[in-house]
Amino acid sequence: MDGALSDCIERIRGAFAAGTPLRLRGGGSKDFYGEPAGGEVLDTRGLRGIRSYEPSELVVTVAAGTPLAELEEVLAREGQCLPFEPPHFGGGATVGGMVAAGLSGPARASVGSVRDYVLGLSMVNGRAELLTFGGQVMKNVAGYDVSRLMAGSLGTLGLIVEVSLKVLPRSPAEATLKFELSQRQALERLNAWGGQPLPLNASLWVQEPGGPALYLRLRGARAAVEAACKSLGGEPHDEAVQAAWRACRDQQLPWFAERGGRDLWRLSLPQTAPALDLPEAPLVEWHGAQRWVSAEAQDADRLRRVAAQSGGHATLFRAGPAGSRTQRFHPLQPPLDRIHVELKRQFDPAGIFNRGRLYPEL
Repeated sequence: MDGALSDCIERIRGAFAAGTPLRLRGGGSKDFYGEPAGGEVLDTRGLRGIRSYEPSELVVTVAAGTPLAELEEVLAREGQCLPFEPPHFGGGATVGGMVAAGLSGPARASVGSVRDYVLGLSMVNGRAELLTFGGQVMKNVAGYDVSRLMAGSLGTLGLIVEVSLKVLPRSPAEATLKFELSQRQALERLNAWGGQPLPLNASLWVQEPGGPALYLRLRGARAAVEAACKSLGGEPHDEAVQAAWRACRDQQLPWFAERGGRDLWRLSLPQTAPALDLPEAPLVEWHGAQRWVSAEAQDADRLRRVAAQSGGHATLFRAGPAGSRTQRFHPLQPPLDRIHVELKRQFDPAGIFNRGRLYPEL
């Protein structure tokens, strides 16, 4: 056990004995996400380094405090990547924060989420016990899949120490096409394309100053990408396209900058949901399954109602400068509320980790 981990365990042991809340924090790139968490900061960045990497096995094991950019650079040298494109949000993102937040980038609807690539992890629970779940192989059926439970928990269940991830080779070919379509037309096209054998990877519909536009990214074998470009039509969009998709991933597109003074909501919906009655035209990702909307505080109930009527839910992703008092995440319904409370009690009986970060009772 290295010194950084020993120090963390001692801090947690002391906090458990005293009932003192701890705020688990890596690079702070996602401090805005979720409810404000109180407590003394436990910095995870001392837990750093790639523990093992077998490019031929498509598996990497990395300490939680390792910068995400560092891991991606190592993978890129081997022609591999994290296919779900985790956001960085301006830098400082760590691997542990990536898993704890459970956020994925533009390709999520086509390749899966963070949770789908977690093979195993080690963590320290609220009793200061070092636990290991899962493994370092893709086929692992031993016990409950607790490792994936940590994805999206926002540090409320324990301190992630290290994580084993499945990685994939980078696609040999890529192309981005632009279509001038209304939101309704874009959603209809995306639903139709989704039923065809096309190398769809990511999509983005946005209302631009020059009119509405759908951007479609294709990835896969060169022959498949070239054939799809010919059959789909559209306008090839090659100018700084990689930077544009990264900007989309990190919410640095002009659409986001222009709305920095209001609350930013994320609507998670079935891909087949039609265009909705919203305060403004949304920015649409994930082939229709993720829609971003900026709104005033008084629009919160309306957004949650519209999302629920379409079979989804709405999250207050970023509060505006005024600091909205609206609950960030969709209220839990029975029996999910009881399950969440019991999980918290089992992993963190004294309630010391990121108290209130997900919900007031968690």
